[in-house]
Amino acid sequence: MCASRVSVKTLRAFEPLESLSDARLEELAGLAHVEIVGRDSDASGILAASGQVVYLMRGELALTYQDGSSRVVAGGSSQARRPLTRRGEEFAGARAISEIELLRLDSDLLDIMLTWDQLASAAIPRTPGLNAQGQALRTDWNLLSGVFSVSSLKFGAFSQLPPAHIEELLRRFVRVPVKKGEVIIREGAEGDFYYVMETGRCRVERMIGGVSMLLADLKSGDAFGEEALVSEAKRNATVTMRTDGVLLRLAKGDFNELLRQPLLHRVSLEEARSRIAAGGQWVDVRYPSEYQYDKLPGAINIPLSEIRNAVGVLDRQREYVLYCQSERRSAAAAFLLAQRGYRAFLLAGGLWRQTKSGA
Repeated sequence: MCASRVSVKTLRAFEPLESLSDARLEELAGLAHVEIVGRDSDASGILAASGQVVYLMRGELALTYQDGSSRVVAGGSSQARRPLTRRGEEFAGARAISEIELLRLDSDLLDIMLTWDQLASAAIPRTPGLNAQGQALRTDWNLLSGVFSVSSLKFGAFSQLPPAHIEELLRRFVRVPVKKGEVIIREGAEGDFYYVMETGRCRVERMIGGVSMLLADLKSGDAFGEEALVSEAKRNATVTMRTDGVLLRLAKGDFNELLRQPLLHRVSLEEARSRIAAGGQWVDVRYPSEYQYDKLPGAINIPLSEIRNAVGVLDRQREYVLYCQSERRSAAAAFLLAQRGYRAFLLAGGLWRQTKSGA
């Protein structure tokens, strides 16, 4: 059965968790699972669970191995500081000598946190920015729970970033303090930067029929400005600060090198059809009037302007192949989904290329 939430102090007693910051451990505590196993009960099922790191918190546990050896681990001992199952050890059984408490953590999630924290501990923004007194602002990446939260790293803007790019990305971000009412992006302007909201809130508006329409409210951890950079088009909305705050800004060249290319996965028509046949879904990101005219068989219509609203609705386990006429809109839409952890692919060249090739 499950016990109550584990404390940060308890997590810090285990290796390599002790290297994480308190903020990280607080997040991890909310995602940890504590299992109570009764005396003389079999605990091998918990230890054998795929993708899990398991620690002994309390009690005594007898472990036997395929080679015939065995050992007893007691909660609170030096042996219990390390995971119960380790690479190269194949255990045959696990019996609770007394009532025990086992701590389970998702191994992939833990590895993501350790990777980012190790790199973040040494990374310093290339241009830290200045506060009102002209003093340099330095970012402690480990404390940015909004931008680099567990959720963001596993499912958000940086979830598919190649590990080799992480440290360089952190170094190239520029930290910019901003004021309430300040316009960060203006509709119709050239795309020059990619932004992540560290603190504060902002609104996204677009002129429709001469009237300014509110499209979204953004908060800490949200990213914006990618659409114009990916599609190489003008800014299609105005972003204004609702409050004072701090932005992390990445120049267009750095964005293309470190984020755009790794997250954009182009596929040929043949490969796209194979993915659809295997259970994938066509997504037409054009306007409904275009979609109705020449949509691909089985495609659903989510216009680029509505793609953010599909986050949380689409199935993260399913593959999506996005298309438009030329690839510009679908590239922006595919990036928006990919940076939020979706398995999104881009039909190379768009429909025009397929039409010209006679496909």
